[in-house]
Amino acid sequence: MKNLELFEGSLPVEKITNAWYAKYKSSNYGAIITFVGVVRDEDKIDGLSFDIYEPILDTWFNSWIEKAKKLNAIVLMAHSCGDVFNHESSYIAAVCSPKRRVALELIDEFVEDFKAQAPIWKYDIINGNRVYAKDRSTAIKGSGILS
Repeated sequence: MKNLELFEGSLPVEKITNAWYAKYKSSNYGAIITFVGVVRDEDKIDGLSFDIYEPILDTWFNSWIEKAKKLNAIVLMAHSCGDVFNHESSYIAAVCSPKRRVALELIDEFVEDFKAQAPIWKYDIINGNRVYAKDRSTAIKGSGILS
């Protein structure tokens, strides 16, 4: 099991979070905090679909591994590729730390930075079609022709 895992379709939440817990519960971490993102039934969508550019994602995630290491913590993440329907999970993040305050603060920073910086393109699934969710997308720093 790696710290960053990608899955086709919706995430097997219990399998992932239970495996993380089993692996790290005896590592003397006082806090193992998880965040599970669930696709909401809103705006008449049937779900979301995701494209991921793995080389940039790996670079982004590795910077978080280093940041967490300086705080004696680790970060874990799982994300979906492809289609994820309403009420299913597309994203799970976790922080393990000896101290709860570090874990609480780091999970918040990690999830917010993920939403702003990770190279994952989101599409709405509407009547079986993928429609780019431009209004809910954030430009990635350093991308684009004029960067």
